[in-house]
Amino acid sequence: MISRTCDEMIARMAPDLRPGEFVFVTTREDSLAQTLLPGAVALFREDEGFSLIVPLALAQDSGLGVDHPMRCITLSVHSALDGVGLTAAVSAALGRQGVPCNMVAAYHHDHVFVPSAMAERALAILAALQASGQDGG
Repeated sequence: MISRTCDEMIARMAPDLRPGEFVFVTTREDSLAQTLLPGAVALFREDEGFSLIVPLALAQDSGLGVDHPMRCITLSVHSALDGVGLTAAVSAALGRQGVPCNMVAAYHHDHVFVPSAMAERALAILAALQASGQDGG
């Protein structure tokens, strides 16, 4: 069962499709990571190297793979860092409809990266999820 706090976050999440396309890239090279960093929307240091989410054009200009262009849907609700269930509810709703997603939780908002070709469909799914939260279930 989803907690009441999660229900409230779902009802207020206002999914917003950001402009542009993004790709997830990885490198072990510090110099390349530093070059990409000013344009990156996210960076995570993993044991295997740096993982970055960058605009598609930046990845192309840097000679990196761009096989999986994605769009970003920002959930315009201030989600609590200790909140429970929002990420699960969003990814489950998309998964039930066959839309893969990569969730990124930042300080102020959660962001959902979906394949570019499925972005409008994902937005509609999340709008329906939001509406069901406003209706109480």
